[in-house]
Amino acid sequence: MTVTSLWTEPIAAACLGEVTRRLGDRTGPAVVDGDRTLDYAELSTWVAEVSGQLVAAGVTAGDRVAVTGRRSAEVIAAMLATASVGAAYVPLDAEYPTRRLVHMLVDCDAALLLHTGDRPNFAGAVPSLRIPGPGENAAAEPLHLPCDPERPVYVIYTSGSTGRPKGVALPHRSIDNMAQWQAAHSIRPDLRTAQFAPMNFDVWFQEVLGTLYGGGTVFVMPELLRRDPIALLDWLADERIERLFLPGVALQMLALAAADDDLDRLALREVNVAGEQLLCSPAIREFFGRMPDCRFNNHYGQSESAMVTVHTLSGPPASWPALPPIGRPLPGCELLVAPLDPAEPHVGELLVAGAPLAVGYLNQPELNAERYRPVPPTPRGNTRVFHTGDLVRIEDGQVQFLSRLDEEVKIRGVRVNPLEVDACLVEQRGVDEAVCVPVDVAAGSRQLRAVVTLAAGQSLDADELRRALAELLPAQSIPVTIEAVTSLPRTPSGKIDRKAVAESLLATVRAS
Repeated sequence: MTVTSLWTEPIAAACLGEVTRRLGDRTGPAVVDGDRTLDYAELSTWVAEVSGQLVAAGVTAGDRVAVTGRRSAEVIAAMLATASVGAAYVPLDAEYPTRRLVHMLVDCDAALLLHTGDRPNFAGAVPSLRIPGPGENAAAEPLHLPCDPERPVYVIYTSGSTGRPKGVALPHRSIDNMAQWQAAHSIRPDLRTAQFAPMNFDVWFQEVLGTLYGGGTVFVMPELLRRDPIALLDWLADERIERLFLPGVALQMLALAAADDDLDRLALREVNVAGEQLLCSPAIREFFGRMPDCRFNNHYGQSESAMVTVHTLSGPPASWPALPPIGRPLPGCELLVAPLDPAEPHVGELLVAGAPLAVGYLNQPELNAERYRPVPPTPRGNTRVFHTGDLVRIEDGQVQFLSRLDEEVKIRGVRVNPLEVDACLVEQRGVDEAVCVPVDVAAGSRQLRAVVTLAAGQSLDADELRRALAELLPAQSIPVTIEAVTSLPRTPSGKIDRKAVAESLLATVRAS
């Protein structure tokens, strides 16, 4: 096992509850939700009011409080109030199927369900309470709980190979470290920040807490704009949004929509992308080439280890690589590489230790034993690591993502990287998006096949695309077929659903 030479001294651990008690000391707008604006004093008072309701309902430190409803100021207040009483916030997306929500609610053993609007039909026997609006209740005296950095601050559910959602508990140590770093790393700590992510995704906490820690303003984005990049551009301009967090596919859609737009009307100073390997397409390069004062960061992390690394792209955007590195570790994060081949000690599975690590999965002892493993003391003294399942390479002091270990592909005995094929395809004229996947067409016979979406007015010439790829890639990396589709399937988080693409292509092969 080799260790990266990258290490940043940790930030002093704190607890979100301590930060919440100091919210009222700040001035200026804290949250904007439609036509409502709450300054820091008003948000602080509201959080104290919701905290009082939680205490009155019997919630104590160490409990779990489920919260459901639309992305809103109410949900932000509920999360801060939950943390302030020492409980763990469990966000539940009301758009999920009822059976899935029931499983999450039971699995997390919620002491209370907070909700907006009417009582949810999945609440069952769990006590529930509508999140009170500002001024509806008396504010509670702040609780002065001793800071326990290892106490869970939230539990989010992530799907696994079984399709059954798994709860992951993240401690104050991890979230406070991320939020403090975000406030310090940005161009300014008090940026006007769009709240884009669903409430049950870890980026939601980065948007909200990274902004409030720095004294900025959280703007809750209208839900319809998540699927309308043209309208999103107008909203970004109207609200003078300065910081934006997006998954890569949403950034690609925004960049395409902005091709004929006047970007001088935008106030963007920082865009952060995460969730999957960043594919830096020509449209994205052009987008940032027209906004020279906007910083572009590539973030990496998983639900099980919060945010781990960052890479800030620099130099002329036209020179940016198609597959940028995921970068260097955040403060307090130690990265290790478990080599697959002793001859390549800097290529292997990425292991994470230190501040970002989760407490672990809820009610999953076997999975915890598999993914979170004890180790002899590392060079930084850590004795527990998280196995990410990601294949990486350490190159020039940076971490380069290669693939998921369970998606490693060999064609005719040669290891190939489908993401590299994706990147080469989107470089070709007329291609908007691309995904290349392995398809097992027969026992012992695996082929690469690709699908693309095309720009308006373009038609597919698969032979020409394959000839262009042959000038860039080894023969084993050239897809056997390239098909055009009107759109690519997405996962709930907005990523391209590579599994669904592979299944569709396999069905085509079997039908032929």
